[in-house]
Amino acid sequence: MTDLLFKRILLPVDFAPISREAFLLGLRLAHQFQAQVVLLHVVDTKSLDALNALGLALPSEEKAQKKRLNHQARHLARGLLSVPEAKGLKITRIIREGKPFIEIVRTVQEEKIDLVVMGSYGGQTGDISRMFFGSTAEKIVRTVPCPVLTVPHPFKNLARQVDVKVSPSTKKQPKGGKVRRAS
Repeated sequence: MTDLLFKRILLPVDFAPISREAFLLGLRLAHQFQAQVVLLHVVDTKSLDALNALGLALPSEEKAQKKRLNHQARHLARGLLSVPEAKGLKITRIIREGKPFIEIVRTVQEEKIDLVVMGSYGGQTGDISRMFFGSTAEKIVRTVPCPVLTVPHPFKNLARQVDVKVSPSTKKQPKGGKVRRAS
């Protein structure tokens, strides 16, 4: 048996449209490499802390808030896992609470991840602090010991441009005839 390049692929999601596109691309790669998939969603507790600090949510309701957010995350993750592209793959679903960057790095280490596929930026907030401190994806690229594939927004379906079943060592052209290269 050949040694597969990627055996375990982490797909961190925040359920934004770009996150879904990265998830679908990650599933295609998992099929290609016969890899196991780890689906991760991090309930960002920083948002709850901000609401509590502003008095928009009572600290006494924090446990109930986290419970609702975890329930919603499980529900949305089930929806992602029901897509046809997930069929035939071994997928582990993990829901964690905390700061996304920290929990993604922790998951890479604990789950022995070989590749991370994620959206280039989270779509759930228009956080201006990201201009000064960097995005979660940027921090992940700099920190984890494995390759990170970031999917940009807007995402153009790569399957229409490149036949991913053709390996670089073969001389065949994809069915479309030409391979587009980045300039």
